[in-house]
Amino acid sequence: MKKQPTVLCFASYEKGAEFMRECKRQGCRVILLTSKSLEFAGWPRESLDQVYYIPDVNKEWNMNDVIYGVSYMARTEDIDIIVALDDFDVEKAAAVREHLRLPGMGDTTARYFRDKLAMRTRAKEVGINVPEFIHVLNHNRINEFADRVAYPYVIKPRLQAGAIGIKKAHNKDEMWEVINRLGDQQSFYLIEQFVPGEVYHVDSIIYGKKVVFQIASKYGKPPMEVSHQGRVFTTSTVERGSDEEKALFDMNRDVLQAFGIVRGVSHSEYIRSESGDYYFLETSARVGGAHIAELVEAATGVNLWAEWAKIELHPTDGLYEMPKDKGNYGGLLISLAKQEYPDTSAYNDPEIWWRMNKQHHAGLIVSSPDPKRVKELVDSYTSRYYNDFFASQPVPDKPTA
Repeated sequence: MKKQPTVLCFASYEKGAEFMRECKRQGCRVILLTSKSLEFAGWPRESLDQVYYIPDVNKEWNMNDVIYGVSYMARTEDIDIIVALDDFDVEKAAAVREHLRLPGMGDTTARYFRDKLAMRTRAKEVGINVPEFIHVLNHNRINEFADRVAYPYVIKPRLQAGAIGIKKAHNKDEMWEVINRLGDQQSFYLIEQFVPGEVYHVDSIIYGKKVVFQIASKYGKPPMEVSHQGRVFTTSTVERGSDEEKALFDMNRDVLQAFGIVRGVSHSEYIRSESGDYYFLETSARVGGAHIAELVEAATGVNLWAEWAKIELHPTDGLYEMPKDKGNYGGLLISLAKQEYPDTSAYNDPEIWWRMNKQHHAGLIVSSPDPKRVKELVDSYTSRYYNDFFASQPVPDKPTA
């Protein structure tokens, strides 16, 4: 009798429910390792055989706690697959795979999908366009960089996600003020030339080292501007078959091939400068956050979480079959809301595909075969959001939820 596979899911944030459900549908034993602070979160408990908790401080897990805890778990659990469901879990899952000698992404490859400095260095090595950058390490070299490369700069933590911890500098004095405040944390940061332009994300499925699915979307406002200046967050599917889509797809394939991902999913970000040049910004080995998975499903019919589970369960047997993209377009809007429970019922167009249900948040996804209709709705709803719901708060230096 064939052994029932055991899948251990790392989730320091509440996400990945459909991944776990699909693993259970596929006949797996499913174990969740999550933060103690999320003990009472809405996990898909009907699909979980066991749940273990890790003590966490500001959502951070101690690596030794993880290795000791999973090793102890492995005395009685025969673990076959370890999957990191959030960006902050990727290197921890890689380290445990290495420690237990389990298949999947190891430490070196994980660096390319977590460490912004490793990403840029590798991309530059293989000729992929990236903004000018330098490691915050040698002060003489930083001064030489500052004399050569035009401002403004963004100073980024290497291992955070999204816009968390990013600071902007418009001159050398501001740059050194930020660097000096970092103290002994300086080497965990990089400096990058700020390139103004339009920011995109490409969400992908990789199987057998090949990109078997990808869809490109464009943010209404760059995520950094949304986070730091307070804006409604929007993103919409790029016109299918356009030169814009082709350029993004080509660069995305080059990035994922160069970084060595064998299978799984990826959320990657790119920018088109005001001169029309495309640059790689960053990538990840997980499903995009901020309900981008729902946006992808609204446009394509493809649930990235479920497909990822299928891939993990059929890594080399060739049995995985990519579902057909239904070819629609999607638009996503999310805003912090001044109301505790915002009422979006006045937004009632038939194209509405999804509504957010979260305290102090208002969110919608629209879906249509017509890209002009999606744009019309997103533009109209964004204006209305500012009047009906919009609220803002400062971006944290560390993850908080």
